[in-house]
Amino acid sequence: MTLLELPKDDIEAFAKQLMLVKEKIHKCTICGNLTENEKCRICEDSTRDKEVICVVQQTKDLIVIEKMGSYSGVYHVLHGAISPIKGILPEDLNFQSLLDRIDENTKEIIIATNSTMEGDTTALYICKILKSNTRLTVTRLASGLPTGSNLDYADELTLMNAFKGRIKQ
Repeated sequence: MTLLELPKDDIEAFAKQLMLVKEKIHKCTICGNLTENEKCRICEDSTRDKEVICVVQQTKDLIVIEKMGSYSGVYHVLHGAISPIKGILPEDLNFQSLLDRIDENTKEIIIATNSTMEGDTTALYICKILKSNTRLTVTRLASGLPTGSNLDYADELTLMNAFKGRIKQ
């Protein structure tokens, strides 16, 4: 409705900007993040810890982790999750470039896929393909109860994950 109220010139300018986004934005050649350049700003940043790679499903997941402000490693964006029901198989995602960039300097792969059936399947697949690399640590983000929540509001799966991921105090 807002667009219908705008003058025609404003709508045309907006449409041109949308086309520029489509023309200029593409995937980083290293990690798959969205960028205007060959490499994204994170891959270009020499202060980032390139020994730790956080694997996410989408660029929006990377943005959320960046907003946290405490992760200093690099990323790898899969652009989806394995979902045989939806016809999305491992070869449809950005796995090969992940394998290509893991070298003797890589110490840890953090799997930060969503806590869904597809995200869990994708995490298991990553663990399987990296299992033979014994010097590499593969971790998964913990899941469970959000801070400040009450137990009586938690569903069974969330509570089960909280129990599985408990830590010694």
